[in-house]
Amino acid sequence: MQRITRLLIAAFFASIIFVTRLFVPEPFSRLLLVVDAVLLALSALFVKNLGATYVGAVSGVLTGLLIPVLLPFSIIFSFLYGVIVDACLFLFKVRANEQGVSRNRMILAMASGTLLIALASYYATTGLHMFQSHPVIDMLVVFFGPASGASAGFAAAYLWNKYLKALNI
Repeated sequence: MQRITRLLIAAFFASIIFVTRLFVPEPFSRLLLVVDAVLLALSALFVKNLGATYVGAVSGVLTGLLIPVLLPFSIIFSFLYGVIVDACLFLFKVRANEQGVSRNRMILAMASGTLLIALASYYATTGLHMFQSHPVIDMLVVFFGPASGASAGFAAAYLWNKYLKALNI
């Protein structure tokens, strides 16, 4: 895939993530993790090598501009989320081909990746005393991380197999 196409996909998907953060106030925008996960998964399928990492980095910069105090955290965790998604898709051998993408592998990869980034970002922010840790919130992170990832993996696989695999250049 040409470099300009990779940049356009990264910019487009990162802009969608940014717009969802723009209109939904914190902390409710964190509930839109499913949107981020779907876009990261699709970018990894379109771009193949480090697609989710590109989108994660660009969306981290854009999202960080909303709350400049949190800019370093936004960049680090968005970039890390992209890296984790790319790594999980590689480890679970999720590959786009003429038949589509394996729905079950995509669900497992995204559930694992989303759980990892949810735990990392939650415990990093509570460890730095930006937020207070609470057992109920701990359980919600452990439950909703993989649940969000699994639903995003299902949605990404469905969208890819039904509508987008023909667009793969």
